[in-house]
This record gives sequence, structure tokens and C-alpha cells, in this order.
Amino acid sequence: MIRITQIVALALVVALAAGCSRHSGQAAQKAARKPSDAAVIAVRPDAPVAGSSEKATAITEESEGATDIPAGLSPIAAAVAQSTPAPATPIPSRWVEGKHYLTLLPAQPTTVAPDRVEVVEVFWYGCGHCFHFDPTVEAWRKTKKPAYVEFTRVPVMWNEVTRAHARLFYTIDKLGRREELHPLVFREIHINGNGLFDPDADKTEAMQRDFVTSHGVNATDFTNAYRSLEVAGSLRRAEDLTRRYHAASVPWIVVNGKYTTDIDHAGNEEALMELINDLAASERRH
Repeated sequence: MIRITQIVALALVVALAAGCSRHSGQAAQKAARKPSDAAVIAVRPDAPVAGSSEKATAITEESEGATDIPAGLSPIAAAVAQSTPAPATPIPSRWVEGKHYLTLLPAQPTTVAPDRVEVVEVFWYGCGHCFHFDPTVEAWRKTKKPAYVEFTRVPVMWNEVTRAHARLFYTIDKLGRREELHPLVFREIHINGNGLFDPDADKTEAMQRDFVTSHGVNATDFTNAYRSLEVAGSLRRAEDLTRRYHAASVPWIVVNGKYTTDIDHAGNEEALMELINDLAASERRH
């Protein structure tokens, strides 16, 4: 495992289809039209220090529904603490903070209801490892995801290459074709060798338009969505979340705005999905 304080460019030319456990932002800048022209780098962001301290608790008089309340709270604050739901399940001891997952500091707000748990995958279409991981995520999303979990994807925003692929992601979403076309974008890049990007922005748009129209999308509808204010707003939000989530590599998982992890931390894809479920369970409120 490599730990660095900043992303360093590495001139390693590999096929995207071969995959890589981590992809850096600067590496994505070197991605060209074909996967074989993309430079990738294995990186690991610095793990935030897990600063937690034990809190003294004052034990209230035993009564039905009584809970431990932190010492020194005012009566009003104590009443609020008593009425605040506790996590449904503690994080199993097999998962070690700082090793298998990191605590995101500060925690980030979510877009789900209080009784739901948000799981976000930060990804990049040009990442070989994201390509290989996607079927695992899809199988979990469709058959194994807890009912209280809401899953969403956020395309990483490092540079013009990732921005171009992010725009395609939000365009097909606005067109209502994400379910069908999302896996096909991965295949187009990693199997068919079409990187769906060119340093010339107009050529990038043309390449992406040709791709989606080959799958039955009207060219005018594509252009309207591609250039829409809604897509532009989604790109700004994705850029903000890339920074807030400390996403220096992909795929990067964020659980309820509080915990982050990835395949390297968990050990393998199967373990990662188990970890996601356990972290989500610990965040569930009744």
C-alpha cells in the first residue's frame, strides 16, 4: 500500500481494461481516446486521524427507555439526547477504523430521509478497476442492498478527462437512459477501445453523441441534455463532493457522509460489500 500526501504523476502506460486498484486525478489528465493511451497511478490518500475520546456518562435513575447521558448536559440537552435514536447495530469488531475504513472529518450532509442511509460510489468511467467492480456493485444494488439504503453514484471530478466522462454520466441520466447505458459506457471504453474523450471539447461532444445515438437516443435530445443547466449544476455538485469526500482515488465508497472505504482497505470486493452493509447498519436509525 502506497501512502502519499499529494498525487504525483507517473508515466506508466497501461491498458485501462487491465484495471488498476487506484487512479489519480493527474493520471486521468493523460488519458487519450483509447484506453492504451491512459496513464494511471496507484495512490492512497492520507488516512485522517481518528480522533475520538471517551466521554464520561451519567447514569440516570433506572426507568423504562432510560439511556446513558453525557455528563454536564443541561436538562433540555439531556432530554434531547434521550430522545435521539441510537444506532441499530454497532460496527462489528472485525472492522478496524483506520485499517478497513476511515472516518470522514468533517462528516458530510446526505440527501436522504433520516430513516435512510446513503451509500455513494465515487467512480470514473476511465478507471479499469471501476469497470471490473461495477458488476459487483450492480448485483449488490439489485439483490443484496438493504431496503433502508439509498445508493447513488458520483463521477469523480479531477480534470478535463474526468469532467468529460462525468458530463456523459449526467447527460444519460437526464435522458432517462442511465440504467441501460451506464454499463455500456464502461464497455465502450474498456472493451471497444473508444475513450469517449478528445482534448478538443467539440470532438468529445461529437464522440459521445455518436455513442448514445448508436443506442437509440435522438441527437437533438442528446445535445439539449448535454448542454443543459441541470447537467452543468450536477457537474458543479460532483466537483464539490469530490473535494468534500477526499476522493483522491476511485472507486471510493462513502457511507452516510461519515465513513469512507475502498477495496484496498476492505481487502477484496466481497469484503468491501460486507463492510458497506455493516457500516450502513451502524448508521441506521429507527
